[in-house]
Amino acid sequence: MPVTNPVLPGYTLRLVLCNVSIDDLDEVIEPLFRFADDTSDCVIEDVCCHHLCKSDELLKLFLPSFQDLFGVSMVVPLMNLHIKSLGASHTVAGIIGSLYGIMQLFSSTFVGCWSDIVGRRYSLLACILLSALGYFLLGTSTTVFLFAISRVPVGIFKHTLSISKALLSDLVSERDRPLVMGRFNAASSVGFILGPVVGGYLTELEDGFYQTSFICASIFLLNAGLVWMLPWSEENTGNREHQQGNKGTDSFSAKGNHDLHLKSATNGAMASDSLFRSPWIQVATVLKRIKGIACSDLWDIFLVRLLMSVAILLYYSNFTLALEERFGVKPLFAGYLMSYSSALGVLAGCLLGPITRLYQHNTYRILLHSSTLTCTLILLYASALSIWMVILSSTFLAFSTTIGRTCIIDLELTIGGNEASGTLLGVGQSVTSVGRIVAPLLSGIAQEFSPCGPPSLGVGLALVAILIMNANKQKYCSHGNVKLKNQ
Repeated sequence: MPVTNPVLPGYTLRLVLCNVSIDDLDEVIEPLFRFADDTSDCVIEDVCCHHLCKSDELLKLFLPSFQDLFGVSMVVPLMNLHIKSLGASHTVAGIIGSLYGIMQLFSSTFVGCWSDIVGRRYSLLACILLSALGYFLLGTSTTVFLFAISRVPVGIFKHTLSISKALLSDLVSERDRPLVMGRFNAASSVGFILGPVVGGYLTELEDGFYQTSFICASIFLLNAGLVWMLPWSEENTGNREHQQGNKGTDSFSAKGNHDLHLKSATNGAMASDSLFRSPWIQVATVLKRIKGIACSDLWDIFLVRLLMSVAILLYYSNFTLALEERFGVKPLFAGYLMSYSSALGVLAGCLLGPITRLYQHNTYRILLHSSTLTCTLILLYASALSIWMVILSSTFLAFSTTIGRTCIIDLELTIGGNEASGTLLGVGQSVTSVGRIVAPLLSGIAQEFSPCGPPSLGVGLALVAILIMNANKQKYCSHGNVKLKNQ
């Protein structure tokens, strides 16, 4: 992009580069710095670059997400059978299962914030390799104690998908983020559908569980190799920015991360310095960022996420048992129906692009309407008089829940800012973990009254979430308008 227009001395130049791919940034930006140096008193105040990532680079991130859930879903359904074969009681098995959830609850926020500090590449590689270690130990667990030990690295560091989402958020524009996140979730869901089938087949073999665990660990090692081979253009751009500062020129002064749309460049430059900091400094920085999130005005978004998560978990909590008691349906049919819903969820993720264009990229309206539809469909299921009404509600619920999960993440990043995307996604994951802990308790209490009790309670929680969104409509809409203006 040659610069031919003259700039008068003393003028401040603000550049907006649109539709520039990552590979072309060097050719575009470096001549601009040389031009600013040659022009007296000319300052490049800000560079807003709405870059386009190549589709094949995004696909290289979708493949590890698919393999991640494919490997995990091979092992997880078989874990209860394995721990019982080791001689553990139901209580011990439940305690070990809860231990994993508690570790996820407290570690997701810290790991997400840590990825903001040291960079996505190193944090993602560390999480993948340590998760591989956990599944390798699981494949060698011949006692209950070894089984419990193997869950520790996985419980603390199995946040690979959250960091991958933060990386995607760094790479794509805000306008394209719901579409990319939807496709990312679709790729992950395909792995979750296929994994249990393969795991069920492998477990029929001799020492099938151990073989399945080793295959899962190998998949994570393969993912580490794929992540290492990614081009990581954002780090190269960050190094270039750092080199410009070392030259002593003041021609480029960024206002701050929130004004710099080349978010991944900032993360790369910050990672090169933060990776070698003292661990105590890193911990202090993590705690400071978490305190900033806790003191922010994002409480309503996280509360909406918690309420909707618990509502959906209550819907699924006694799904098989309720169908058997209400309609005399066998568990096999319930399994087919849940697989059918999962397949529709993949389709919903692929349809997010047309939906966001239909709503003119207004994430708040999409979230409000999808939450309202989810509430209505859970109510339809709770009051269903025939199995066909259950099938109908399950069909559309697969679309509304998938769209709602993607939109709540996009709204968190839009209002909270992309500078702390890892922290925001980590906190959101912790909120969901709280829902996973609370939902079984509420479901058990509600089932004491009726098989329809859990979904009926879910309808009430979803209504509260909708009321909170309506009460804070002005805040969501104002951020949505700013978002559209910046595009």
